[in-house]
Amino acid sequence: MRVAAWFSPKIQLGVEGRKNLLQKLETVLPGLIKGRPVAWFHAASLGEFEQGRPVMETYRKEYPDHFILLTFFSPSGYEIRKNYAGADYICYLPIDTRTNAQTFVRIVNPQIAFFIKYEFWYNYLVELKNRNVYVFSFSTIFRAGQVFFNSYGGFYRKLLTYFDYIFVQNQESVDLLQRIGMTRFALAGDTRFDRVAEIAAQTKNLPVIDNFVKGQMCLVAGSVWGKDMEVLIPALNALKQPVKVIIAPHEIKADEIENWRKQLSGSSVLYSVYKETNGEESFDYLFIDNIGMLSSLYRYGNMAFIGGSFGSGLHNILEAATFGLPVIFGNKGYHKFQEAVDLVKLGGAKIVSNSTEIVALLENWMIDAELLSAEGAVSRRYVEERKGATEKVMKEVRKLLV
Repeated sequence: MRVAAWFSPKIQLGVEGRKNLLQKLETVLPGLIKGRPVAWFHAASLGEFEQGRPVMETYRKEYPDHFILLTFFSPSGYEIRKNYAGADYICYLPIDTRTNAQTFVRIVNPQIAFFIKYEFWYNYLVELKNRNVYVFSFSTIFRAGQVFFNSYGGFYRKLLTYFDYIFVQNQESVDLLQRIGMTRFALAGDTRFDRVAEIAAQTKNLPVIDNFVKGQMCLVAGSVWGKDMEVLIPALNALKQPVKVIIAPHEIKADEIENWRKQLSGSSVLYSVYKETNGEESFDYLFIDNIGMLSSLYRYGNMAFIGGSFGSGLHNILEAATFGLPVIFGNKGYHKFQEAVDLVKLGGAKIVSNSTEIVALLENWMIDAELLSAEGAVSRRYVEERKGATEKVMKEVRKLLV
């Protein structure tokens, strides 16, 4: 990991963040915990954090005297959420070695631990089991090709028995766990539905965005990468219908944004610049050059393009769907995401492979208000019908923490 850090700034952040971490925790945590019961939540990165947030915040409301520890594996989660007010202490998870796990669990001494989605750390699970700590996994999803379900996967299958309860997202996961003889699990769904529905209910009013859109048709392009923009920019330049476009890059790189602006035929402005003006000048494109606004931006859109799937994966489509937006995304890698597959089947999402297909879809929506509304309603209904996973998790938690 230290060698890799020479080549990756992100990995370097993780290395630096873990330096002397256990010694620091040994010094700091006892004085903060002060003998209170500890609930430990672990998220790999930012996406898993958002998935876990409804459970964390419900836990906080129901057990206000408990100490909440939040750990991240990835810098992309820790660096953005290290000041999250819903946890009492936030840090990296020390690398999963036997010594680290034993030391960390001894210092933290949790009463209950929650691992979100894909987190199966052997040494930590063993140590938690040895100390009789309640352990939950939620928003978990399994696939037939995973090692747990192979003929040589006995060691990994044993890992699953260390959880007191596993809450899975779909029926396929239920069937797979039944096949290997697991019994302590339940179909609860995905806690992200609770999170995005909550965002929609509590969304902030953003006067700067309101002023940019001015009541016109608006496309929100969320979490876009270079590969996405290679396809999206020619489509935007080819549109015949007028449309306002809000573009939120997944990573904020000034030179990359400037390059995109030069390729677009219409006028564009950075959010950081536009918010300092009185909004008298009109622009076609607004580039969001900060992190954290995206989930609130979708309320200003009529349709959404979600980035990631012209590269290696698809970003969060539910944040757009909960506001009743039909969504577009690329045809690469989306099959890994249950909500993407579902929404394509239902008609609330459209797959595209090139710029021409994007133009056709956008033009169609812009000239047919009924179609736009109907397909957006499919997206909203999909989210509404799948809320409730948080309550299913908390129901089991309450049984243990009596």
